[in-house]
Amino acid sequence: MAELFIQFDDNRLMSILCGEYDRHLTQIEKALEVQLLRRGNQITIVGEEAPAQDALDVLEALYERLEGGRPVESADVDRELRMGHPAEPESGPSDQLEMFGRGSYEIKTRKKVIEPRTDAQKAYVKALFEHELAFGIGPAGTGKTYLAVAVGVSMFIDGKVDRIILSRPAVEAGERLGFLPGAMEDKVDPYMQPLYDALNDFLPGKQLAKLKEEKKIEIAPLAFMRGRTLSNAFVVLDEAQNATTMQMKMFLTRLGEGSRMVITGDRSQVDLPRGVQSGLAHAEQLLGNIPDISFSYFTSSDVVRHPLVRAIIEAYDDDAQKAIARQQRQQQQ
Repeated sequence: MAELFIQFDDNRLMSILCGEYDRHLTQIEKALEVQLLRRGNQITIVGEEAPAQDALDVLEALYERLEGGRPVESADVDRELRMGHPAEPESGPSDQLEMFGRGSYEIKTRKKVIEPRTDAQKAYVKALFEHELAFGIGPAGTGKTYLAVAVGVSMFIDGKVDRIILSRPAVEAGERLGFLPGAMEDKVDPYMQPLYDALNDFLPGKQLAKLKEEKKIEIAPLAFMRGRTLSNAFVVLDEAQNATTMQMKMFLTRLGEGSRMVITGDRSQVDLPRGVQSGLAHAEQLLGNIPDISFSYFTSSDVVRHPLVRAIIEAYDDDAQKAIARQQRQQQQ
């Protein structure tokens, strides 16, 4: 067992670091299986040598954030716990990416600053800025769409693109909703709501409404992309696993001069009719060896929603693996 000590000069910053009712300290204790004892402006770390040192590094990094004028919330604690080892990128960060702290990035939008919370997210964000066509593939809750929209807003604010176009297939998730009332926009809005949620996180309501009215931001079903050439735009296709192979080809060939395109999807949540091949899986097989196209992959360890989401995804993955094993044993018999 090791016993390490860390002392903070500013009691106000230390109070923020510890969180309300020391909830940030509790979060670190649970994640690293150490004990943190707070006395005055000093914290004592008790535990195995390696986890204790990790806890010390996390506390130092969080305090450094506060000294730099950045906030510390539960999400920031989670990020430091996940990304406790600094890793310099192979090349310098892009103009729109500001590097700070222990090799992390931040994406600036009108309402908030977004920071990747896992190594996979950091690599994904870097790929979005450096590649004209990028894929983000992984389970729900890993930030694929959220980060893509954040990068799009950042590039739009910086004048790197003239507009943002967000799309997803209008496919029902396992249930028939029947005919929806209203005009075209009213009919498709329920399918597009996750994209609106992301935009509302990054742009003030009045500005978002004005940009939509001016067609600087468009949200439309995948079927409405046919025949268009998308130039000087940041284009995101969400839920791409529900696009057919022909729809995927149609969408990818919309890429125009000066544009960036991001395709996100989860191979385990295909809602297409039985026997219809997913355009995402087909594109992955077909385009995986093209150097200028980036593929970023996420796993359950990259889930940044509620901790239970990660446990749920792992349980379903384990069940799927067991089903495959059973099927293979039956075939052998």
